Amino acid sequence: MKTRFILINTSHAGNVGAAARALKTMGFDDMVLVAPRWPNVLRKEETIQRASGALDVLEKCRIVETLDEALEGMSHLCATAMTPRDFGPPTRTPREHFELLMTGRLDAVEAAGAAADASAGGPNESGVGFLFGCERFGMSNEDVYRCNVALSIPTNPKFGSLNLASAIQVVAYDWRQALGGFDVQEATPPIDRADAAQVAGMLQHWEQALADIGFLDPAAPKKLMPRLNQMFNRAQLTQEEIHILRGVAKAMIQSAKTNR
Repeated sequence: MKTRFILINTSHAGNVGAAARALKTMGFDDMVLVAPRWPNVLRKEETIQRASGALDVLEKCRIVETLDEALEGMSHLCATAMTPRDFGPPTRTPREHFELLMTGRLDAVEAAGAAADASAGGPNESGVGFLFGCERFGMSNEDVYRCNVALSIPTNPKFGSLNLASAIQVVAYDWRQALGGFDVQEATPPIDRADAAQVAGMLQHWEQALADIGFLDPAAPKKLMPRLNQMFNRAQLTQEEIHILRGVAKAMIQSAKTNR
């Protein structure tokens, strides 16, 4: 689904760079700036530094003078606004709204709007736009009224102020999850589990070692070895751990021989 993040009247260059980085981590690269404070904001050193590897998003980013230009091709508009208003679009959390949008369960008024969008290609072909206001004042009422929904990120009721790039990161993450998300990348190589034969061999080694140090009486072993077997099975030992335990058993046997 075509996705665009639209930043209106952005006043801090660092936020533009941080926003580009936030979008790239979630797999998005369509960012449009509407009348930012700095006409050369995409080339400012602070912007580039805060982008931290997302220069391709900055290179693709467009700067336009009006919101109408930024909305071209977008059919479903999501405002990000926390300020209470006398009227306007419904307020929902991002996850709640995205679930309704993806499952086609919007209310009757929004469904009518969606039907109108369908005649122009529908959200899948036209796209979803996320609008973010300036850092100091947020979005204007006029801009919010143009949107299908006002997204509100659930925050601490006593301190709900989010940095612009942080808000973009949260919305981008929830939207990516709604679209299917990414697979988790393994931070460590696959574990090489020991098989039953290796565990059995290690236990035989330990049985000999425990007997040599006098901890196990071979004539009356009771249930020591079965209990150790159960314990090691629960541990799901790796082959490397089997080698370590065999090393311990070997040292125990050698120590017992030395002390005889």
